[in-house]
Amino acid sequence: MLSYGQRIPVKTRAEVEKMREAGRQVGEILLELRALVRPGLTTEQLDRHARKAIAERGVTSSFLGYGPHGLPAYPAVLCVSVNDEIVHGIPGGRTLEEGDIVSLDFGVSVDGWHGDSAVTTRVGELDAERQHLVDVTHESLDRAIEELRPGRRLSDIGHAVQSFVEPEGFSVVRDFAGHGIGSEMHEAPWIPNYGARGRGPRLKAGMVFAIEPMVNVGVPDVEILDDEWTAVTADGLPSAHFEHTVLVTDDAPEVLTRVAGSH
Repeated sequence: MLSYGQRIPVKTRAEVEKMREAGRQVGEILLELRALVRPGLTTEQLDRHARKAIAERGVTSSFLGYGPHGLPAYPAVLCVSVNDEIVHGIPGGRTLEEGDIVSLDFGVSVDGWHGDSAVTTRVGELDAERQHLVDVTHESLDRAIEELRPGRRLSDIGHAVQSFVEPEGFSVVRDFAGHGIGSEMHEAPWIPNYGARGRGPRLKAGMVFAIEPMVNVGVPDVEILDDEWTAVTADGLPSAHFEHTVLVTDDAPEVLTRVAGSH
């Protein structure tokens, strides 16, 4: 049974301003990375570009060296997950091929405050099933973001994802979830992408969440590779992942990692 009894931090105006800047930097760098994706590119080349952008902008990687719960320190600044890789793919010598889908997950901090975003993009032309998967996952993120309004319940976010994704014939990954974000990349609460409406704390202006649906063509089950990071689908079928860092305001939600031209 899901538990929604976590205390959710509320950010001050000064803290939100730093998170706006972190979010802008994340959004702009992800746009650069997305534009690079093409057949023949290696995943390591994408990480190399991300490292260069971080250095040029004077921000700090949220991912490099991250190692919670006894995991080995993450060795890159970018997660690159291809086809059946759901999340946390470690960049290396893998070459992108025509028809692949590739998820880019990226985060930086500014003065200790984090932004986090992910996008799934295509490598050349996609078959109809993979294109539909990407479109549905993207739309599920937008629907979840619309729930981030004062007075709504925390579980309304995941319900918005599940109630859209499953009728489209796909499954929602349950082993990973969205999360609070602020002075730590992962803060309370845990935000699953499934569940019933009307449960958990009410949302308040000043709360900031990283909302990130992960959607599979086949079963929702996950396996972890020997590197202890890369999560893949148990049946080898494709997966897509989108994420934004979002501020609850007194009015409409503010997407801190969305910049002109981004998802």
